Amino acid sequence: MTVYKAQVASRRCSGRAPLDVQTWRLCRLLEAGFPAAVADSIAADPRFDLHALLELVDRGCPPLLALRILAPLAPEVAP
Repeated sequence: MTVYKAQVASRRCSGRAPLDVQTWRLCRLLEAGFPAAVADSIAADPRFDLHALLELVDRGCPPLLALRILAPLAPEVAP
């Protein structure tokens, strides 16, 4: 995520509710302490359970460790 995107996201996160789900997810991840580039990727990927990630962080798990714990498995490729 570029600095510009991070600034735009922080403006969207303050004051009023975001307009779309991806922005809402991004705001929650940034507030939880995820790095901006990582938060942008997670927000755009519906395979991540945002509530589970935030619950781990709320319980004291560092954000990047929570991400590793709950990372979706790569799909298996049939031979």
